[in-house]
Amino acid sequence: MLTLARIFIGAAALLLGAWTLSPPPPGVSRFGDEWLRDAYLRLNESTAAEPRVLVIDIDEPSMAQLGPWPWPRARIADLVEKLLTTYKARGVALDIMLPEAGKDNGDQRLALLARHAPLVLAQAFDYHYIGARLRDGAVGGGHPDRDGRGVAASGYIGNHPLLAAQATHVGNIGFIPDEDGVLRRVPLRTRFEGRVHLPLAAELINCCAGGPPLVLPDADFMRVSYKRDWKAFDVIPAARLLDASLPEASDIDGRLVLIGSSALGQADRVATPLAAQRPGLGVQAAMLSTLLDHQAGLAPRPWPGRAIALLYAAAVALLATLSFGRVSALAATLLLAGAAAGWVLLAMPLSQHDPGLVTTGPLATCLFLLLVAVPFQWQLTQQRSHNLLAALRQYVARSVVDEMLKRGLTDPLRPARRDVTTLVADMEGYTSQVEALPVEEAAHLTRDFLECLTGPVLARGGTLDKYTGDGLMAFWGAPLPLADHADLALDAAHEILRRVAAFSAARVAAGGRPLRVRIGVESGEAMAGDFGTSARSIYTAVGDGVNTAARLEQAARDFPHDLIIGGGTVARATRHRFLPLGERLLRGKERATMLYTLDLGGGTGTRAAATSLETT
Repeated sequence: MLTLARIFIGAAALLLGAWTLSPPPPGVSRFGDEWLRDAYLRLNESTAAEPRVLVIDIDEPSMAQLGPWPWPRARIADLVEKLLTTYKARGVALDIMLPEAGKDNGDQRLALLARHAPLVLAQAFDYHYIGARLRDGAVGGGHPDRDGRGVAASGYIGNHPLLAAQATHVGNIGFIPDEDGVLRRVPLRTRFEGRVHLPLAAELINCCAGGPPLVLPDADFMRVSYKRDWKAFDVIPAARLLDASLPEASDIDGRLVLIGSSALGQADRVATPLAAQRPGLGVQAAMLSTLLDHQAGLAPRPWPGRAIALLYAAAVALLATLSFGRVSALAATLLLAGAAAGWVLLAMPLSQHDPGLVTTGPLATCLFLLLVAVPFQWQLTQQRSHNLLAALRQYVARSVVDEMLKRGLTDPLRPARRDVTTLVADMEGYTSQVEALPVEEAAHLTRDFLECLTGPVLARGGTLDKYTGDGLMAFWGAPLPLADHADLALDAAHEILRRVAAFSAARVAAGGRPLRVRIGVESGEAMAGDFGTSARSIYTAVGDGVNTAARLEQAARDFPHDLIIGGGTVARATRHRFLPLGERLLRGKERATMLYTLDLGGGTGTRAAATSLETT
């Protein structure tokens, strides 16, 4: 049932990521996608010059020097002619609309230039019909609408009829900002009254750039790359060309030129991913650079960004489904944070190769898992922790319970075959110790003695099987397998001897009788688990090694050694040395058993063992 719940959560996270990755309507940002893209653009912004593009700016100083806008049409014609003849520009585009006729002969000159020279005029289409339809000037240029593709326009601002009729190339500078008001993409194809109109930059390239034909992407909109901000383009004030202060050897020869205005009074300002306010002329320059890269094959090669993002989201969902049941809530949170950071690093270059990619799809998957899967797993962990603690807190070390919770064991108490080491400890002469004591003192002595036995067992990861009045039985290797269970049991036995010796010395100093503990330790295969009936059960181990450990504890009364160890433990231990005590036929055994004790350094143990064997 829990597995199905995890699978359901993982599938829901993946579906959310897949839905987020589906292309949203134009101008709509899904799950903060554009915010992340904008951050990528700002990180990758270049200050390198664009040698193919030049901007002529009718800025405030130019208008202060030559007069306010609108300028006489003859002055604009002079500007275009100088660029094309004196400075040998490859082509010129006017990012200016002239819907009304001028008062001089400049209109006729501009019309002749637009018809016979590499000059592209601008017109702006309106895509939002609100109230009266926008109709100002006349629409010019355009291409036959053969397939019905493109963005439908509802109105326009064009040039006066003379210019519109004579111009060979007229480009669209209208745009549709995103829902947050930022201009990130421009319409590639605009449909209006049976004709398709291309952007100003595309018409300038088709008119004048040379090189291979410009093949526009098969889409209604195109993202502006914004590799360069406004300050990175070569910008020359218009007054410098008109007042002859610009040398004729200036670096204009062979470049595509945009003429427009960055003057604040012209109100041609837009928000871009790089800044809250930039001249619209700068957007046209960035679009021209983008399309030139596209024409020259310099644009990033297309990658299947959506497929890569979907695979990444699927990998995160699968990893969460498989691992969240085995790790803590903190570890799961860190895992998701790492997955999100990894995607951010991957999406940075990926977004450059797939303009249509919604970069935040896998982030939606990570967020869903953080908000749903992590709390769900935390709740399960708390419930499982409560259940395990209720069942095991009496006899399993805290470290063992923690490890069981991390591993997500569904039924840790189920009987299973384990290789275990069993320790049986008992107080020698318990009856004679307590028979002369008041009941309260006898209980106090028993409790203190059992504390000497219990602490070392739990401190070394042992499982407390049961108390036997004045002793206990414990084992290592279940419920969790332990590679060094024999050594851990011997460590605990050694510590028990030390604690009981200290306790006995304190008791003697207080006028009491000395105490002795007998310990038997043996290793072997056993069935460990929850045994009993529906009325009462206990977690214990059953096997020959368990029985042998009890017999070894009983045999300790015949030796001067408090700890007697069986051959199974000796064979498995790697960190201890042993003294052989000879063979002994233990009760219930058909063959003699080789007995050992710990070699704690020195030869006295060997002599004591020999003396004991001679006595017996």
